[in-house]
Amino acid sequence: MTQSVFTTRYDQFRHLLIDARKAAGLTQVDLAGRLSRPQSFVSKFERGERRLDVIEFFDIASALGIDPYEFLSKLVPAPRLSRKKSAR
Repeated sequence: MTQSVFTTRYDQFRHLLIDARKAAGLTQVDLAGRLSRPQSFVSKFERGERRLDVIEFFDIASALGIDPYEFLSKLVPAPRLSRKKSAR
C-alpha cells in the first residue's frame, strides 16, 4: 500500500496549507511562532517530509485563522450519485 504522504491528495493538502499561510500573510517563522514550534516543523510538513496528525492540523488551522472543516471540504471529492438496486 502506498503511503498517503506521497499521494496526489496529500500533495494537494500541503499546497492548500501553504496557500492558507501565505493568504494569512505569515512566513514559516511567523506560523512556527504561533505554534510554539521551530520553523523546521513548518518547513518539513510543507515540503512533505513530515505528516501531520489531526490534532496538529487543527492547531495549524487555528493559528492560520481558518475553519478546519471548510478547509478539508476542499479535499473531499464531490459525492457521486449512485443508484441503489431495489430488493425484489
